[in-house]
Amino acid sequence: MSRATYMLKRLVLSIPVIIFGTTVTFAIIRLGPLSPAAAILGPQGDARAIRQIEQRLGLNEPLWEQYFEFMSDLFLFDLGQSWVVNSGTPAIDLIISYAPRTIWLGFWAVLIALGIGIPLGFYAGLNPNTFSDYFASFGGIVWRAMPNFWLAVILVTVLSQSEQLFGFSWTSFIVETNVVTSPNLAVLKNPTRLITDPGQAWTNLAKATKQILPPALVLGSASMGTEMRIGRTAVLETINSKYVETAKAKGVSPRVLVWKHIFRNALIPLVPVITAEAFILIGGSVLVETVFSINGIGLLFFRAAEQGDLPLVGTLMYLFILLIVGLNIVQDFAYTIIDPRVGYDA
Repeated sequence: MSRATYMLKRLVLSIPVIIFGTTVTFAIIRLGPLSPAAAILGPQGDARAIRQIEQRLGLNEPLWEQYFEFMSDLFLFDLGQSWVVNSGTPAIDLIISYAPRTIWLGFWAVLIALGIGIPLGFYAGLNPNTFSDYFASFGGIVWRAMPNFWLAVILVTVLSQSEQLFGFSWTSFIVETNVVTSPNLAVLKNPTRLITDPGQAWTNLAKATKQILPPALVLGSASMGTEMRIGRTAVLETINSKYVETAKAKGVSPRVLVWKHIFRNALIPLVPVITAEAFILIGGSVLVETVFSINGIGLLFFRAAEQGDLPLVGTLMYLFILLIVGLNIVQDFAYTIIDPRVGYDA
């Protein structure tokens, strides 16, 4: 099977997944107890006003008509306008407005998880049954076991009282910031300011980075612990494999043995863990952004789902599903690159 044929096959097989996910989204919003019309009018709305809103939004039409209209609009990328959260604003405009903060959070969460989890796991695997191995293994278990919402609340509490607990104030450390706040990313939208106005621009970038590090640590913690444990196990299995023993017998230097034979093969079981960062970002960012008051996609999704904003929820879920399906396809291609034994016939 050629690469193009394989790609086409995976794209075709992803269509039922997308349809199922968006169908479930529609069913939860429209068949649940949430009333978009009541959310728009608030507690003071009377029955007549609610009926007028429902008629304007098309909520009085047969459910099957609403469903097919909803699905066709999504697949044609006619994403509609927000009903409740920001009435009359195109859903895509809201997403573009909120997305940079979530992307900034996700970037640092993935960077922390990859930069700490994989190196510690590999180091522990290369030094089994040592203090560093026990420390990394225990740390991986602890980080993996702590729920995001609990760790977020604890971290906010500790950082807010850092001066009493540790003798220094986190809010004034390096640059002045708040513990719970939404980062200002204006400098990233206009990066030329780093050259034209370097003093203020670099200060703003430092503030945005400092503000996002605590929630990024929380968001990447579960994946970091998983990468530690899986990385350690993968290295130990690779070290004890026959081809590594053969390479040792041939006199391959330790450096070449580690980088060419051990690390590359140990990365294979980590591929799905790394691509699963998207699932953590989508699921965990709702809680983390709420606790740290980050006005990102997670908080926007929570508000839209809470108020029954069907166009906005549907658009976000549709984009989430496309992202996850796309990453699964990228994951399969990554397997073929890292492990040449994997072909396109599977």
